[in-house]
Amino acid sequence: MDSKTVGGGVKKVLYTLQTLQRIGIKRSAKALSSKNACKACAYGMGGQMGGMTNEQGEFPSVCNKSVQAQSTDIQPAIPVEVFDHALDDLRELTAHELEHIGRLANPILKPAGEDRYRPVDWDEAMDIAASRLGKTEPGRSFFYSSGRSSNEAGFLFQLLARAWGTNNVNNCSYYCHQATSVALGSTIGTGTATVELADLDRCDLIFVIGANPASNHPRFIHKLKAVRERGGHVVMINPAREAGLVKFAVPKSPRSLLLGGSEIASAYLQPNVGEDIALFKGIAKAIVEAGRHDSAFIEAHVDGFDAFLEDIGRTDWRLIEQRTGISRSEISDVADLYARSDNAVFAWGMGMTHHRHGSENIEYIANLALLRGMIGKPGRGLLPLRGHSNVQGIGTIGVKPVLSEEVFSKLQAHFGVTLPAEAGWDTMAAMQAAHAGNVDAAVLMGGNLFAANPNSRWATEALDRIGFRVCLTTTLNQSHVRGIAGDVLVLPVSARDEEWEPTTQESMFNFVRLSDGQIVRHANVRPEVVILADIATRLMPDSPIDFQSFKQHRRLREAIAAIVPGMEQLADIDVARREFHIGQRLMHTPEFRTATGRALFQVRALPEMPADEAHNVRLTTVRSEGQFNSIIYEEKDSYRKTDTRWCVMLNESDIEDLGIRPGERISLESEHGRMRDVKVFVHDLPKGNAMAYYPEANCLTGTEVDPRSKTPSFKHTRVRLLTAST
Repeated sequence: MDSKTVGGGVKKVLYTLQTLQRIGIKRSAKALSSKNACKACAYGMGGQMGGMTNEQGEFPSVCNKSVQAQSTDIQPAIPVEVFDHALDDLRELTAHELEHIGRLANPILKPAGEDRYRPVDWDEAMDIAASRLGKTEPGRSFFYSSGRSSNEAGFLFQLLARAWGTNNVNNCSYYCHQATSVALGSTIGTGTATVELADLDRCDLIFVIGANPASNHPRFIHKLKAVRERGGHVVMINPAREAGLVKFAVPKSPRSLLLGGSEIASAYLQPNVGEDIALFKGIAKAIVEAGRHDSAFIEAHVDGFDAFLEDIGRTDWRLIEQRTGISRSEISDVADLYARSDNAVFAWGMGMTHHRHGSENIEYIANLALLRGMIGKPGRGLLPLRGHSNVQGIGTIGVKPVLSEEVFSKLQAHFGVTLPAEAGWDTMAAMQAAHAGNVDAAVLMGGNLFAANPNSRWATEALDRIGFRVCLTTTLNQSHVRGIAGDVLVLPVSARDEEWEPTTQESMFNFVRLSDGQIVRHANVRPEVVILADIATRLMPDSPIDFQSFKQHRRLREAIAAIVPGMEQLADIDVARREFHIGQRLMHTPEFRTATGRALFQVRALPEMPADEAHNVRLTTVRSEGQFNSIIYEEKDSYRKTDTRWCVMLNESDIEDLGIRPGERISLESEHGRMRDVKVFVHDLPKGNAMAYYPEANCLTGTEVDPRSKTPSFKHTRVRLLTAST
């Protein structure tokens, strides 16, 4: 990677302006300034303080991701002539091209055995949905939601499923941060961030682990820059040395732009892919050996320290260096920064969770925080960097296969119903059931389930075997043209700022925002709540639940407030206009949510690594600058200097060992598939490690999951590099 490459800067400002001009300055300004929560990442902005304002009142809080997300919603309708084309024609489009042919503005149907979609009217669409679901045994179905829907839609979505007779309700978090929820539950008794946004202004050290916020959470970079400016430190832990994490030209800072960027990373550790636990044990070992752990905090608030201490003592420095590829002195230098910190925040992304030992990765991050008492005071704590703008809220209000006993009991009592008690399928379990031919129907609210799954060939087979799918979406994506051998009904939904009634969303800081909606762009799209209520009424006409009443979102919020702990203030948020932090989430005192009230050190062995001489390169998949999850906004990656997504990034010496030059093409092979003729680019990675873009590289990844969180190992696949002479 060019050492002069800087994240952000004037090019990003120009890109934003060009995008705004393309979609129309007037329409863009209205969308960005309206009182609606941002549709991009869960870092959060917007709501009742204004569209480009965060909960601290900081303005302007806007980034490329915000503009990119708006650009897809503001598109004109897909020309009806598009649906004269066969599916094979649509499959030739790239993911970027398919999602940018326009907004879906009318329901469309593809019957089994036919090769194209045809428009249908809403009455026919609703009758088809209810009829096909009505002929299905509920236990042979599943309901899947992305993280962009509202709390109101999510609550109704899971209520419909359970009232109908299935707990096979899941969401995209099982393929992103479920390992976080599992690990934090086992260590500190909660599943979300322990800090609020303001805590990032109180800390003097932030660890950023397995994440690339320069691309995926750009507004977080402002906080990292501020830490450096007040004399604090930022430690990056990532196999890839990313330009925007080293230096970032903050667009709203004239000084940062004039100076060619602000220094972000104080230290940058690049472990081999999959060796994070070894690194965390090394940092802990250096802290303990120097006697700089917080004995008083541990004695007062944490159990399991003796076992943790014994394990750290047994872990040899030579093994740590061998596994991580990082020297003891580099690790000790970072440990020293941590030891000198008064208030530290640990932030991490899917580079930590997308492993077969993802839950253990997060447990060791929590272990490091507990070692120095960095949970339980303002300015210190744990911050999972969530992706979708309401993925955390979707989980909070119950879009998951198992509800807590308290919520389940309240749900039954509130509606006077008896709901199925058996545990439902997580996302991978649902896909495995589909692959085995045990799914007759699926309801998908948003998302791109094809691209979200590992092993693209296997995912296509699984989706093909679902008899009927009904999809709620704003635009077409690959899941609407691949794996669709059965009947597929696609329904056009309102974007967040087009909702007929106000909706709410939850940020990664546990902050609930109110979005006004009310913008009109397309006459024939409907809110998700309206669609779900109509399907439920047709499907269960004799239900004691008055589903039609839920078209008034206030009724849904009242139910959520009565059922979900911490959400009591939701009941009158549309009247009070008072946004809030969910109760019992932030940890500004060392009061843990465990059964004992004490936190717990977790001890885990180093993961076993396969000794595969053929597939000897560690591949991790990554997102690009012009991407959000599976949505592709740009084919090029301005930070990594790649001009195609069909590529692989390698250490320069690995390229030389192959006997080729950058720009030439090779193939990648794993146990699960082959990625042919990909273009080779140089990137600053440890030798023996490689990067390729998600979801293109899903053809290489397997379906093995972390046994505790059920999250696939997107971030570590062993591959073989094949040249023309191989």
